[in-house]
Amino acid sequence: MAKASINWYSMNDPSILSQIGQFIQDSRLQQNKTQQQLADAAGISRSTVSQLELGNGTTLLSLIQILRVLGQLAVLQSFEIEQKISPLKLAKLEQQKRKRARRHQRPTNTINTDGNDW
Repeated sequence: MAKASINWYSMNDPSILSQIGQFIQDSRLQQNKTQQQLADAAGISRSTVSQLELGNGTTLLSLIQILRVLGQLAVLQSFEIEQKISPLKLAKLEQQKRKRARRHQRPTNTINTDGNDW
């Protein structure tokens, strides 16, 4: 089944909540789970699952718990922060990289002047 591209910016908040609810419901039904089974596995009430599926708000924590049980945490990948390095900083790091290995210097023998062999 092809996914239609959704323009999230053109949607109002209730429409976005409704779309999230439909996603949760569709994922749950594909796994053949009842609302009660999902709620029990997520540690929340069935009414919370129902409210979310109807597009009514719920806590972010409840949403995460539901996504975890449904194996859908990958939808949160958009929240990953990429560390970007500027080209100038990258060039400086390249210059600091070691280009050659040095020979290990052998410890110099110290001469014992006090007469003890220890």
